[in-house]
Amino acid sequence: MTQRIAITGPESTGKSDLAKALAEHYQTVWVPEYARDYLNNLNRPYDYGDILMIANGQVKAEKKILKNSNQLIFVDTEMIVLKIWCEVKYGKCHPWILDRLAKQNYELYLLTDNDLPWQPDPLREHPHKRRELFNLYLDELKKRNLPFEIVNGLGQQRLFNAVKCIENRINIVIK
Repeated sequence: MTQRIAITGPESTGKSDLAKALAEHYQTVWVPEYARDYLNNLNRPYDYGDILMIANGQVKAEKKILKNSNQLIFVDTEMIVLKIWCEVKYGKCHPWILDRLAKQNYELYLLTDNDLPWQPDPLREHPHKRRELFNLYLDELKKRNLPFEIVNGLGQQRLFNAVKCIENRINIVIK
């Protein structure tokens, strides 16, 4: 059985880099953030409806890549990210996202701390709300009583800390 680990947290906290590095470390696959490709191919500003399309695309991408996993799969972005994004941007969230969030089941959530320097990117919107956003993620994980660990550290130390969190929480034997 494949154990699923979600990488969650605010923008510019190294989710994609961490998911990729963990997949390499454990010799498995990872699910990239669907929103990045979707928004980069959109020829207009995104709107509320686009976030629902992104959520649907993220779920489909995970299902597709799951078939190629080796005991573990790392998912860069899941429904908590989309819920918080919707609520911060629009003050509401699509019921479909909330329903998927209630049903999603990961063995572990790695919450990326905002101790990394901000990396400017046209898709990022809140360089001055980093701690506020981090606290929204932390509150959501606690409120839902989900198994999570906070991952911090710079460079290789961040990967080392994430591996330690996984090995403390997940029973996995590398083949």
